Amino acid sequence: MEKRNKKRRMNFDMSQFSTIDSSEMEKMYNETLHSFAEGSIIKGSVLEVRNNEVLIDIGYKSEGVIPGVEFDDLSQLKPGDTFDVLLVAIEDDNGMVVLSKEKADLQLRWQRVVDICKEGSVIEGLVKSRVRGGLIVEVAGVEAFLPGSQIDVSPVHNMDEFLNNTYEFRVIKISAERRNIILSRRDLIEERLKHKKKELMATIEKGQKRMGKVKNITDFGVFVDLDGMDGLLHITDMSWGRIKHPSEMVAVGDEVEVVILEIDHDRERVSLGLKQTSDNPWEGIEERYPVGSRLRGKVTNLAPYGGFIELEEGVEGLVHVSEMSWTKRIARASDLLALGDEVDVAVLSVNAESQKIALGMRQTEDNPWDTVQSRYPVGSHISGAVRNFTSYGAFIELEDGIDGMIHVSDMSWTRKVNHPSEVLEKGQVVNAVVLEVDPSNNRISLGLKQASDDPWSKVTKTYEVGQIVTGKVSKVASFGAFIEIADGIDGLVHISQISDDHVEKVKDVLTVGKEVEARIVKIDEAGRRIGLSMKAVAMPDEEFQRQKEEILEGLKPGEEMVNLGGAFDEALGLGNFDTGAEEWHPGDDSEPTDEAPEEK
Repeated sequence: MEKRNKKRRMNFDMSQFSTIDSSEMEKMYNETLHSFAEGSIIKGSVLEVRNNEVLIDIGYKSEGVIPGVEFDDLSQLKPGDTFDVLLVAIEDDNGMVVLSKEKADLQLRWQRVVDICKEGSVIEGLVKSRVRGGLIVEVAGVEAFLPGSQIDVSPVHNMDEFLNNTYEFRVIKISAERRNIILSRRDLIEERLKHKKKELMATIEKGQKRMGKVKNITDFGVFVDLDGMDGLLHITDMSWGRIKHPSEMVAVGDEVEVVILEIDHDRERVSLGLKQTSDNPWEGIEERYPVGSRLRGKVTNLAPYGGFIELEEGVEGLVHVSEMSWTKRIARASDLLALGDEVDVAVLSVNAESQKIALGMRQTEDNPWDTVQSRYPVGSHISGAVRNFTSYGAFIELEDGIDGMIHVSDMSWTRKVNHPSEVLEKGQVVNAVVLEVDPSNNRISLGLKQASDDPWSKVTKTYEVGQIVTGKVSKVASFGAFIEIADGIDGLVHISQISDDHVEKVKDVLTVGKEVEARIVKIDEAGRRIGLSMKAVAMPDEEFQRQKEEILEGLKPGEEMVNLGGAFDEALGLGNFDTGAEEWHPGDDSEPTDEAPEEK
């Protein structure tokens, strides 16, 4: 190459410089060198294409070489073709000029972009690739950066969908030193939306029907794009019926027709309605579903307090748990119903204004309590299993859903029952007598003791005052001891009648289970009391009859024998016992308990 350059220099026609002195020639040479400044763009012509490189003449003392990769198609080049090149260096290690067509093209393109693009102007570009933090956009042959936050007005979750698409952008910033251009698509969208919103707010009216596109779905409603601004479609305005979530009716991207319900010009907000585009099914509801009519519907929703039954599209009624069964206490609607069940119901009430219909399931069946008096007349004997306990009685299952209650006071003729578990066991089959039937309150009162003879009715026939009896100590109190003289029959020995010796504490002399002899000193059939005296046993009958009144006075001075039982109850803390029976409701499983009260 160097030989060729020398040859070319030797072939110069020196005759043209014959009249020019050496000083002028040196000046011309220096001016020529000055025009070839590194970094400048100059014209070059093709001398030769060889070995995947192009030899370029720029009118300098030596040629330059440009790699073939900087050209689109080497086969299209021919000697004499001219184009702009960038003078990278005057001379390399081989004495060759260093040129670049690629860098020249880039610099020229950048200059053209700077000439046509100013900050704030709008330009079209092609999205070429994705980089960290945004996208690379090609504008007029130059790469520009589009930050991720400037792609759209709403967050972009998938930037790949923008690749290879052409959009308009606003030029936000141009840095000539760094050859960097920052673009924004969001600015243009916001500007155009603002203009559309202004036009929309000027033309929109309450009651209008407009088409929109579902933009976003939340738990409380849907945001609909009205081509200018977003309106809120609340979940309560989506359907005349009941829906749990807006996604049951629409999906993002759906085209929907909505009605303008409210317009807030100051805050630029619009409320929309979807159900209002169709007739209100609640109009004329009283005529279609009169009170007392029987219907069939499908269970569409369940709540703890009841089930919602769809009667027609957009119309639902509520069956409260209290209206599901005549005989069973339903704790939760799901205990009896399941979604999709078809059930028969009766209309109990209709309120068109509040769009509520009260339904009943039990009203479609006969109430078993209406005929309970004929099935269980007062005085009749029944048999049933103990279903559950309360503190005041036991529930006996008479038939499915019908219970009778035995109060603790009706469990024994002879003993005071504190809790039904003292006498009965859960599941035990018992015979009882119907004492009272109250269909209006769904109650049947039963008696356990009434199913057997009252042992006190035979006391006066079996025992008499002055008779000596043998029995076992059943209970001990501070004032005396109770002696069981027959099955279920107790008599009281007052502390003053235990012994001729002074007794300070009854338990020091008598213990439960001890067998003793005593003489009957008083029988009170009405009060179900028998007074006994152990120290009168040894007394002859004539002497006893003579001292009987004195003995009675000694039992407890100033009180009648009939009151001793009450004193015993008070001593044991059993006075003023509250039955609580008035709180009972049939089928109420929340009140009964299997636990016996704590002994005192």
